[in-house]
Amino acid sequence: MSRVLPPPAMFDAEVPLVIIGAGAAGLCAALAAKEAGADPVVIERDAVPAGSTALSAGLIPAAGTRFQRAKGIDDSPALFAEDIQRKAHGKNDTALVDVVAREVGPAVEWLAERYGLPFDVIDNFTYPGHSAMRMHGLPSRSGAELIDRLRSAAEAAGVTILTESRADTLYADGDGRICGVALARADGSSETIGCGALVLACNGYGGNAALVRELIPEMAEALYFGHPGNQGDAVLWGRALGAQLAHLSAYQGHGSVASPHNILITWAVIAEGGFQVNAQGHRFSDETHGYSEQAAEVLRQPGEIAFDVFDARIAAIARQFEDFRGAEKGGALLTADTLEELATRMRVPADALVASYRETEELKASAGVDRFGRVFAAGQALKPAFHAVKVTGALFHTQGGLVVDGRARVKRQDGSLFPNLFAAGGAAAGVSGETAAGYLSGNGLLTATTLGRLAGGAAASIGQS
Repeated sequence: MSRVLPPPAMFDAEVPLVIIGAGAAGLCAALAAKEAGADPVVIERDAVPAGSTALSAGLIPAAGTRFQRAKGIDDSPALFAEDIQRKAHGKNDTALVDVVAREVGPAVEWLAERYGLPFDVIDNFTYPGHSAMRMHGLPSRSGAELIDRLRSAAEAAGVTILTESRADTLYADGDGRICGVALARADGSSETIGCGALVLACNGYGGNAALVRELIPEMAEALYFGHPGNQGDAVLWGRALGAQLAHLSAYQGHGSVASPHNILITWAVIAEGGFQVNAQGHRFSDETHGYSEQAAEVLRQPGEIAFDVFDARIAAIARQFEDFRGAEKGGALLTADTLEELATRMRVPADALVASYRETEELKASAGVDRFGRVFAAGQALKPAFHAVKVTGALFHTQGGLVVDGRARVKRQDGSLFPNLFAAGGAAAGVSGETAAGYLSGNGLLTATTLGRLAGGAAASIGQS
């Protein structure tokens, strides 16, 4: 229902801090709050916390970390901030970009050193738009491992997580102070919890078809590859409270979801020299702009599908990702020793596929630029065995939401701050500008971890006062 009502005369229970959502943002907030001396209560609708984090590759972009230094990677928060703004064409709030670019490195090291998360840096390819190798991942390169480790850390720290519970109502007084929440349990019972502060970490609105049609009409009919619980509660509560909302048309798409397997195929297959063709065997765009905006490009093709085309060298790089290994085991990978044979397996015209291949290889040899503007790199020639995966475009998660300051405090429409309301991750307006094209790889977990940590620490001090 996502209602906002005046507070009741009495709550069933009182706690210093409530966090709605047990994804990466909510669990980072809970860990930070616990360290600050508060006892947060996390409300989670699922039986086991998963959310959008579990559906991701679990990669956090961070600059200037000890993990980068150990591999001789030269990077800095300032360079990272420049990359974020360049991708979004300068449409982000500069102060927020500077905060997340500066704080994400310490957040990754905090999770590693205090909670034992074994991060390292992907060092065999660079994601589009990033000027340095800065993607930090766990051994499986999966978001499922990330959320499992965060949940285990929270449980070990004594954080209370109320699972199979959905917060459907916020209680606020006339000044906009959040006094508590109401939640519905899986058994049909309900409960009210008073709180000193509230962190919204309930992600975005990708699972709410009506909001997607309203705010992102180009993706209204697209495959939704996010968590169904992303119903836009933060946006709906924000509208009711009179909060500032921004970048509501921004989202992360992905132009490489195996079809019909519905398994994410890493963009490394393109970044390392692969290309995409449509069902007619023709290339149709500059694939290296980014996987987010490529979702709409793929959906504009006949049958709303395309094929990733790459080789054995690239497949070996892609196998570091659990999703790719799963797709391969599931039969999504088509393999052949010749392009003509591959075209037969793809059911596309062989002459068109061969022409597309020859075009890209000639451009690689000369470090040329194609008619779409893609710049090809020498040293990325494709050689047998060849591979292809049939893919479609999908909506992963939204990037617009509540406007927050550098401590994740939610702003009113007049720019003032709500006294005790915070937002992080997909509930907050991100740093991806106003469209899918502004999404820089990893922006989702970037704001989830950094704003989550900042929100938890700041909310703890308010909630205990």
